[in-house]
Amino acid sequence: MSRAPDRVIAMGAGVDPDPTLLSRESGLGRLARGWLWLGLLALAGSGVFAVLLVLSRTPQLNHWLPVADFFRVALIVHVDLSVLVWLVSLAGLLWSIGGSTLAPGLAWLALGLCSAGTLLMAIAPFTGGGEPIMANYIPVVDGPMFIAGLAVFGMGGAALVLRGLIATRPTGPVLSAEGALRFGLNASVVAAAVAVLSFGASLLLVPRSLDVQTYYEIVYWGGGHALQFVWTLLMLVGWLWLASASGARLPLSPRLAVLMFALALVSVFATPLAYLATDVTSVEFRLINTWAMRVGGGLAILPISLAVVIGLSRGRVTHDAAVPPLRAALVASIVLFGAGGLIGALINGSNVRIPAHYHGCIVGVTLALMGLVYLLLPRLGYQAPVGRLALWQPVLYGAGQLLHVVGLVWSGGYGVQRKVAGAEQVLRSTPEVVGMGLMGLGGLIAIIGGLLFVIVVGRSIRGRTAPRE
Repeated sequence: MSRAPDRVIAMGAGVDPDPTLLSRESGLGRLARGWLWLGLLALAGSGVFAVLLVLSRTPQLNHWLPVADFFRVALIVHVDLSVLVWLVSLAGLLWSIGGSTLAPGLAWLALGLCSAGTLLMAIAPFTGGGEPIMANYIPVVDGPMFIAGLAVFGMGGAALVLRGLIATRPTGPVLSAEGALRFGLNASVVAAAVAVLSFGASLLLVPRSLDVQTYYEIVYWGGGHALQFVWTLLMLVGWLWLASASGARLPLSPRLAVLMFALALVSVFATPLAYLATDVTSVEFRLINTWAMRVGGGLAILPISLAVVIGLSRGRVTHDAAVPPLRAALVASIVLFGAGGLIGALINGSNVRIPAHYHGCIVGVTLALMGLVYLLLPRLGYQAPVGRLALWQPVLYGAGQLLHVVGLVWSGGYGVQRKVAGAEQVLRSTPEVVGMGLMGLGGLIAIIGGLLFVIVVGRSIRGRTAPRE
């Protein structure tokens, strides 16, 4: 690719359909914008809960809040909105613009169900009742309203994946830059189908006689791991697409890019093998999924991230005002995801290093998708985000999350436990208090950066750009 920079620059050109299909009047354009709006509303809602969540774990300030139950409920809603709903919404956006116009009814059903489920989950904590269950991947409030919302959202997600399989467009020549990216996008749909089947298998196989904490932990373990491959594939597509749009000259051939996407896709099939070979309640089931994610994901990520870093360092100088926000989001994404991966190797025991690890990785994915939103806004009929506000948004969000992660790693070294707050944290020494204080400061900065994203995109949607100061 480095010998044909024009092909690299056009790398994302074949991922979306003809611009007329994304016009304001077209069904596909309205559908894509619907998924964008759902993602934005989910981020805005998660930001509200994140403010209260960070305050509940910040020394001194947490005394003003009803810590224990409030912390857990706020954490559950924050995680489900900022991770599950946001990422599914952006997957819906990308699969919509990258797919065909087939099965429009199913596409709108998926969006409607996901929107209704999100609303039910968001209001459930205020209706009373329900035990907060801090399960990995999809934490829940075990009450009728929240469970109903999660079930409706799950049906919407399943409909989205089914429509994605039906409407998947051929990759074209996979040894072209455009074909490689489309292969990665199509691979994410297949991985999502594996995740949906895994969740269904768990609901059938996991005994209801288990205590509620164990039940939800096991139910979401297999499908939750499969979902990580979906997010990873979308992030890798985002990295290559953003790098190309930023003028990078990537030392990565389409053939190698397809191979990396294929590695991540093949690895996800360890999850159904785990269902067939082991009992869902066994230790072996957990280990197979864990190691598949570590090995399969890592093999694909490192070569692509190195290619992007090298490509950015020797890329073309551009005076396009829309490029700096894209480049900032891309760099921040790589830094955060890399930090999360390194922290994962340091995990020892159950302490706050674990949330530091997944905060880094998930935020890395989120930043890549934020950059893709900036890139796609003009394709959806809106103005491209430009100016200092658009540039500083990913910087603030990434820097805040990095401070947040560093604070958690610092505190985890002193044994501060995860999923607790206030007095339950048992902060015995000044370094522990300093670490959690740094976590709180970083979290607040990240919240500002996240809300700025909603503001920047909102300005573009209203036909206004961020001021060019």
